[in-house]
Amino acid sequence: MVAPGSVGSRLGAVFPFLLVLVDLQYEGAECGVNADVEKHLELGKKLLAAGQLADALSQFHAAVDGDPDNYIAYYRRATVFLAMGKSKAALPDLTKVIALKMDFTAARLQRGHLLLKQGKLDEAEDDFKKVLKSNPSEQEEREAESQLVKADEMQRLRSHALDAFDGADYTAAITFLDKILEVCVWDAELRELRAECFIKEGEPRKAISDLKAASKLKNDNTEAFYKISTLYYQLGDHELSLSEVRECLKLDQDHKRCFAHYKQVKKLNKLIESAEELIRDGRYTDATSKYESVMKTEPSVAEYTVRSKERICHCFSKDEKPVEAIRICSEVLQMEPDNVNALKDRAEAYLIEEMYDEAIQDYEAAQEHNENDQQIREGLEKAQRLLKQSQKRDYYKILGVKRNAKKQEIIKAYRKLALQWHPDNFQNEEEKKKAEKKFIDIAAAKEVLSDPEMRKKFDDGEDPLDAESQQGGGGNPFHRSWNSWQGFNPFSSGGPFRFKFHFN
Repeated sequence: MVAPGSVGSRLGAVFPFLLVLVDLQYEGAECGVNADVEKHLELGKKLLAAGQLADALSQFHAAVDGDPDNYIAYYRRATVFLAMGKSKAALPDLTKVIALKMDFTAARLQRGHLLLKQGKLDEAEDDFKKVLKSNPSEQEEREAESQLVKADEMQRLRSHALDAFDGADYTAAITFLDKILEVCVWDAELRELRAECFIKEGEPRKAISDLKAASKLKNDNTEAFYKISTLYYQLGDHELSLSEVRECLKLDQDHKRCFAHYKQVKKLNKLIESAEELIRDGRYTDATSKYESVMKTEPSVAEYTVRSKERICHCFSKDEKPVEAIRICSEVLQMEPDNVNALKDRAEAYLIEEMYDEAIQDYEAAQEHNENDQQIREGLEKAQRLLKQSQKRDYYKILGVKRNAKKQEIIKAYRKLALQWHPDNFQNEEEKKKAEKKFIDIAAAKEVLSDPEMRKKFDDGEDPLDAESQQGGGGNPFHRSWNSWQGFNPFSSGGPFRFKFHFN
C-alpha cells in the first residue's frame, strides 16, 4: 500500500494511475530482467518512495541502459520525470512502454493525460478509446470515459475559439481559450493565439504572460521571444526588451527581425543609460540633450516621448531653470495628469518662481497618489511655510533677486540698494525715517542671504531674524535699529563695521 503523504500518494492525487508504479511487481520471466537491472529497479523504487527523485532517476537510467526492452524501467523513469515536472521527458518513456507492452493500460492512460494537457486532443482521445477496449479495471474505465468526455468538450471549445478569432471577436475568443487552457495547460499554440487576442484587445502585459509560457513550452520558439521583446519595447521597457531579443538571437543569431530589433533597442538603451548617468553626475544640460536624442531615435513610440520629457522636466527643475521646467512638466501632465514625478518637479520649479499656491496644488495632487512619499510631504510643508513667509518679509524681494541668485548677485544688489537708500541721502525727516527702515531691511536681507546657514533656514521657510520663527522665542541679535547700522560700509562684502560713511 502507498503511505499517506508519500511521493506516490501525492502523484496519485494528480494522476491516479501512477499508483500502479508503487504496487507494480516485476516479473523476471516476462521482462527478462537480469540481477543488476532488478537491483537498480528495487533501489530506485525505494528512493522514489523516500522522495529522493534525483537518486531514483539515476537508478532507473541504469536499469534502462542495462535492459532497453524492460517496460517497467521506462515506466518508473517516466514517473520520476513527472514528479520532477519534466513531462516532455516522460512522454517518450510512456510511448516506449506502450510499444513494449500494448496492454499496459496505466501507461496509455497516463500518456492520454499528458497529451490532453498538451492540447493534442486527437491523440489523447485515441489513447482513452484504446484503454476502454483493452479490458481495463473499473477505475481505469471510469477515468478513461471521464477524460474522453473532457477531450471532446475541448475540441468543441477550440472550434468556437478559432471561429471567434477569425471573426475578429477577440473577447469571445479569449473566453473560450480561458476554458480550454484550464485543461490544456501545456498547449503552446493556444497560448500564442490568446496572446494575439490580448494584443488586439490592448492588453499587452497579459499577452506577454502567455508568450513567456509558450517560449518554454515550445523548443526554439524564436517568434515568441521576438514578440515579447517588441511588446516590452512598445511599453517603454527597453531593458526587458533587450533581454528578450537576446534570447531570440541565442537560438538563431541570423534571425533577421530579431537582429534588426536588437540594434534599435541597443541604441536606445545606450542613450537612456548615458542620460541617467549624466543625471546622477548632476550634468543636467548634457542629460537633456541625450533625452532629446532618445525622442529623435524613437519618434513612433509615444511612451519614449513621455518618459524623455518627464526626465527633461526633472533636469530643468534640478538645474534651477524653472520656466523651462514648468513648460515641459506641464506637457507631461497634459498626457499623464497623475504623473507624480512631473508633479513633484513642477512644484519645485514653482517654488523657485515663488508661485507658492501653484506649488502647494502640485504637491497635494502628488500626495493623493503617493501619500507615503517623504519628499512630497517635506516639499508640501516647505511650500506652505514659504507661502506664509511671503506674506511677511521676503529678503529676496527686498534685494530684487531670484531665489536661486548667486552670492555675487546678492552682494551687488545689496551695494546698489544700500547706496540708494542710505539715510544720509535724505534731508526731510519723514523721508529719512522711511529710508532708515528700508536700509535696515536691505542690510538684514544681505545678512541672511550672504550667510549659507541662515539662507538655508530662510529657503526652508524659517526667518532666522524673526524671533517668532525661532524655537524657544525670545529676542534676536539680528533685529537691529538704525543706530546699529550707522557707520556700516555698503561696499564691504563682510558684516563688521569698517568706517563712518556719510553722504554730503
